[in-house]
Amino acid sequence: MIRDVLLAAGVAMAYASQLEIPGAPFGYSELFLALWVMLSIGRVLAGGKLQVTPALSILATFWLILTFALALGLIVGLLTTVRYLAAPVHDMIAYLLLASVTCLLAADPHADRHLRRTSWWIITIADVCFAVQLGLGFGLFHQPGVNPWFWDRFMGWSDNPNQLALYCAMFASIGLYLATTSSNRSAKLFAIASLALTIYVGRLTKSDTHLLTTGLTGLVFLGLRIRTWVTTDARATVGRQAALWLLVGLFPLSLSLSPYVLAETASVENFAKSLTKGAGGEATAETAALRINLWTNALNKGLESGSVGLGPGPHADRSIVDKDFSDLPFEAHSTPLDLYTQGGLLAVLALFWILGISAIYAWRSKVDALVAMLVSIGIFGFPHLIVRHPIVWFSLTLCLMAGTPRPVVATANVMRR
Repeated sequence: MIRDVLLAAGVAMAYASQLEIPGAPFGYSELFLALWVMLSIGRVLAGGKLQVTPALSILATFWLILTFALALGLIVGLLTTVRYLAAPVHDMIAYLLLASVTCLLAADPHADRHLRRTSWWIITIADVCFAVQLGLGFGLFHQPGVNPWFWDRFMGWSDNPNQLALYCAMFASIGLYLATTSSNRSAKLFAIASLALTIYVGRLTKSDTHLLTTGLTGLVFLGLRIRTWVTTDARATVGRQAALWLLVGLFPLSLSLSPYVLAETASVENFAKSLTKGAGGEATAETAALRINLWTNALNKGLESGSVGLGPGPHADRSIVDKDFSDLPFEAHSTPLDLYTQGGLLAVLALFWILGISAIYAWRSKVDALVAMLVSIGIFGFPHLIVRHPIVWFSLTLCLMAGTPRPVVATANVMRR
């Protein structure tokens, strides 16, 4: 139980960059995760068992490939452009911590039970923390050293709204997973309430990516649930037939209504823009232009390295920067492109490989919420760097373990003489 709470706290509070431990070079999340790793290693040294699962093999293979790609890229970077070692060391420590957590978790013989229990603790801790942060944001009380707003965008304990938005999207996916797989009605209601709270906090961040992720993930999950209900629910044959006829009938009906829908396109577009950062105006256009500039520069950096990469850390340049930071590299704010600048083509292929395997395992688990969870990771990963966030790797481990085939234990009848 203690290890589950520590892991949950480390995952659920990883976005809380504004909360600092006085005099320590690390935050609360790193402390909790490091304690969990030490307790897990201590359990093994005390005689605890480890189990080689397919999920462990996949995770270990990925981290070994990524380590090789980053090491090769770092050699190239040190010989060419890398001048500051603080950022590479920070990334290396983060990757080492995440590799240790995921591999130890996947090797636990009772990983399924620990993952589910940790998931409940994650949304519980997230709800409590969000309640405190909302109180700060709406002026109910004050916390020294914490600024919960970036202009009109809510960021709570995080350093930026987009980071908080990522965790809101992943907390919502975990809440959806627990709500759809729990048989206890009280637990199901709690998971649904947590889902509503995280979506609300996510909207306060005014993240365009969060809005897109919520919409597309919801549509994917709804489509999967309809498919599951129509094709596998043997308890309501008449209901399934009625649903099929209704879906068939909706197609010509939608065609007949298309002129009216097109007539309202302008109002729908304006409503969608009103939900985005800057109401889809100048702020959104500036963000898009900045992202394109960073992505183009990151792609050029990767190509200049011969698609080998330049090692851990940021490497992209911005065309317009403050003079105080003109000499510092920037992150590309795109997981594939950032990995391309760090570990080259090999790191990008490793990323797509583990995402593809996770999607296959999530589909194999027949849990629609896990497939929707992978959709959230994919959408958020393209315009943001998410490979260093513990919540992403916890979710991937959850998908891999859920789709891992369970060994069949054969029992023999002993005949008594």
